[in-house]
Amino acid sequence: MPGRTVRKRNRIRSVGTVATAVGASIVLAACGSTKDSGGASSAGGAGGDGKGKVGVILPLLTSPFWQSYNDYVPKMAKSEGVDALKTVNSNSDPSQQITDINNELNQGVKGLVVAPLDSAAIEAGLDQAERKGVPVVAVDVAPDKGKVAMVVRADNVAYGEKACQYLGKQIPSGKVVQIMGDLASVNGRDRSEAFRACVKKNFPKLKVLEIPAKWESDAAASKLDTLLNANPDIKGIYMQAGGVYLAPTLQTLKSKGMLKTAGQAGHITIVSNDGISQEFDAIRKGEIDATVSQPADAYAKYGMYYIKAAMQGKTFKPGPTDHDSTIVKLPNGILEDQLPAPLVTKDNVDDPKLWGNTVK
Repeated sequence: MPGRTVRKRNRIRSVGTVATAVGASIVLAACGSTKDSGGASSAGGAGGDGKGKVGVILPLLTSPFWQSYNDYVPKMAKSEGVDALKTVNSNSDPSQQITDINNELNQGVKGLVVAPLDSAAIEAGLDQAERKGVPVVAVDVAPDKGKVAMVVRADNVAYGEKACQYLGKQIPSGKVVQIMGDLASVNGRDRSEAFRACVKKNFPKLKVLEIPAKWESDAAASKLDTLLNANPDIKGIYMQAGGVYLAPTLQTLKSKGMLKTAGQAGHITIVSNDGISQEFDAIRKGEIDATVSQPADAYAKYGMYYIKAAMQGKTFKPGPTDHDSTIVKLPNGILEDQLPAPLVTKDNVDDPKLWGNTVK
C-alpha cells in the first residue's frame, strides 16, 4: 500500500469491510524479547492509563487498500479500547500531512497513528509530536528520522523478493517490467531494490525494465504504454501497488491486445502487491497471477495496540511476537513490528482468512 503518494487521483469505487480478528496482544516470548515493560515510553508519557483521544492520519483515500484500512480503524480502535477521532485524509500531500499532524496536536490528542507519505518529510511532524510529549505509531511506512513508539509494517524487502521469485520461476528468460512506487518512500525503495537485486542474483537471464510511477495511476498507464511500444515482447510485470496500478495496467494491456489470460499464448505473467479484493478477482479470472497480501486489518489493529501501549508508557524489545511477526530494530534505531504478508495465487486466493476476501 503503499506509503502511497498519488498526486493525480484515479476514481476508485468505495469498498466496504467486515473486520476480522487478527491475533492478540504481545506476550512474553522466549528470552523475553517481546516483553513490554513499564516506565518511560520511548515516545513520551510515563506509566499513563492509555486514555485520551488518538488522532489517525491517512495518506490518501483513492486506493482500495487505504479505503479498507480506513474502514478497519474504528472497528479495531473499539476492540483495542482506543478512543480514536475521525480519520484525517492528507490527500497524497506530504506538506498537508505535517499540517494535519499539527492540527491534531492542537486538538489535544494524547497519541497519533500516522501512515507517512514521505519517509523524510514526516520528521517535521514527528518532531512536533515529540515536543508536546505525544507518542506516535507509524503505519505502513517507516520514517527515515524522528521518534516513533513503533512502526507497524510488513517486510517490504520481502515483497520485492517474493515478486522476483514468482516471476523468475515462471519466466526462464526475457524482459520483465517493474512498475515502481515513490522512491521518497522507504516502501518504494525497499521493493524496487529487493526486486532488482533478486533478479540479478537468481535470474540473470531476465532483463528488468523500470517505470518510476510514484504511486500515480496516470503515470503508470502512460509510461507503460510508451514502454510497450518499444518493447512489445515483455513477458512479466511487477506492480508495486495493486490499489493504484491494477486497473491502468490491465486497461493498457487490453487496449494493445496484450491482455491474455493465464494459459493462453502470449500471457504476460503479472505479480502485484496489496491483497485487495480486485486483485483477487483478477487472479481468479487469470488476468494476473499473484499478489502479496499487505495486511490492512492487522495494520489497523496493531496501530491501535501499540499507540495504547505507548500512551501507557510501555516499551518493547526486538524479538518474536504471538501474532506470527517479529519486532526488529531498523538501522536508524526505530523498532518495527514486521507483520506477515503472504503470497496469494490461484491456489490460495479463496482462503477466507485473507482480509481481501472479507471486503466487497
